[in-house]
Amino acid sequence: MSAENKILIEVFPRYIADQSMPSAHKYAFAYTIKITNAGATAAKLISRHWLITDANGKVEDVRGEGVIGKTPYLKPGEEFTYTSGALIETAVGVMQGEYTMLSDSGENFDVPIPRFTLSIPRTLH
Repeated sequence: MSAENKILIEVFPRYIADQSMPSAHKYAFAYTIKITNAGATAAKLISRHWLITDANGKVEDVRGEGVIGKTPYLKPGEEFTYTSGALIETAVGVMQGEYTMLSDSGENFDVPIPRFTLSIPRTLH
């Protein structure tokens, strides 16, 4: 990725207890992602690719257009924040992936989404 195309990704995951059913092996997580265009050229997010892995090693491969039904267009210095979710079969899992962007200069480029952990809160005694 050139300095012209510099996109920063921040991820904030959290467990959603009221949408989870541990006895049925259903653990719900939300994640908020902030995408910042720190580059010199405007770019549009055109697609996403996720790998969601639970503690049993089960991998879900998710691909699609945009995020939450949108294809945000970010000028230099602009940011876009959204929240989405994942349902996995274990109390712990990980997610990672990439966004494909299209710059105003016509270049497609991938932006890695750093690996992050999905985990139910632990109580300290």
